[in-house]
Amino acid sequence: MKQFDVPVFYRSPLISAIKRKRKEKDKLKKDFSPTFLDFGPVQIYLARHFGFCYGVENAIEIAFRTIDQNPGKRIYLLSEMIHNPQVNKDLLSRGVHFLQDTHGRQIIPFADLTPDDIVLIPAFGTTLEIEKKLNTIGIHTEKYNTTCPFVEKVWNRSEVIARKEYAIVIHGKPTHEETRATFSHAAFNAPSVVVKNMAQTIELAKYITGEKPAEDFYEEFKGQYSANFDIAKDLDRLGVVNQTTMLASDTQAIADYLKQVMIEKYGLTKETLADHFADTRDTLCYATNDNQTSVSQMLHTAADFAIVVGGYNSSNTSHLVELCEEKLPTYFVSSAEKILSRDKILHYNFHSRQELLTRDFLPDHTPVRILMTSGASCPDALVEQVIEKITGFFNDTIPTDQVAANFLLV
Repeated sequence: MKQFDVPVFYRSPLISAIKRKRKEKDKLKKDFSPTFLDFGPVQIYLARHFGFCYGVENAIEIAFRTIDQNPGKRIYLLSEMIHNPQVNKDLLSRGVHFLQDTHGRQIIPFADLTPDDIVLIPAFGTTLEIEKKLNTIGIHTEKYNTTCPFVEKVWNRSEVIARKEYAIVIHGKPTHEETRATFSHAAFNAPSVVVKNMAQTIELAKYITGEKPAEDFYEEFKGQYSANFDIAKDLDRLGVVNQTTMLASDTQAIADYLKQVMIEKYGLTKETLADHFADTRDTLCYATNDNQTSVSQMLHTAADFAIVVGGYNSSNTSHLVELCEEKLPTYFVSSAEKILSRDKILHYNFHSRQELLTRDFLPDHTPVRILMTSGASCPDALVEQVIEKITGFFNDTIPTDQVAANFLLV
């Protein structure tokens, strides 16, 4: 896989050593067991896969290269490059400006742009409508488009099934940048509707079967269906794609549920299934799959609690938190600064969208056993800083560089 030129301050000597050694020993990525790090009074189990993915590193490389190669030019980001506060803060500090927030609300009017300006498209991609607006101004985004290849893969899959006259059901968060972009591309080719979870899928199915009156659909799914969508006929043939960062198990369950609905409604057999249901298979990216599988394996390890590091508005990170929460106390932090002291941690509850202060999060006994991972948009340096912050609360801990050296000797 391509190696990207990412700023060194996002790297971590400890994490780099671990990832390099694990890759040497497991080139085919069949071992998803966590990495054991023994600091003495603190024992940390790191997920097998975590941190920057291909799409994120690609976006960061393009963004920083664009800044370096265009001194004096006005450079804009359509919205957050990725969902990590540190990376976005670094870009802003270098003179980049956001045109929109993560919800698509305008910060700087497009009317203020000129053909000489540079606009970076974030890793989530953007809508066809916004691309057209920028191109009309005279801004050509191709050179500065950092859309993740795995997001584009979903768009291509949508186009293929649309050509076969299937409608498209998108599993995703309706207001997320990636889902908005995928919806735009899908809706250009076929009737499309977004479902955010299984509960909405079950309700959608009731319109397919006729259990609910068709007219109710337009209010219940307001803002989630394409123009001129006709619930009475547009879901006679359908396929399921997804926002690439959703839980794999959830997407699979949604696809399986809708497939069974179609089988029962039309009396389909294995041979006739394709008449009404497209075999889209899973459209999650490799990093989402690897990170979620790694967390599932890590959770077989007994521990006092889990820490997940990443941006609070990061979809893929919140799903890792969701997995950990099913097994043990979990603290979702954006940086080491959120660990205020040995007795206090400020962490994010993504369900209520609030930061919470928890006291006495570290147990009295030793060794303290911690499971740890991070989102696909989180720099490894932040993970190492969290490790150093926690181990620093204990006496006689083994230094980080020594643990890294010991690991390389294994």
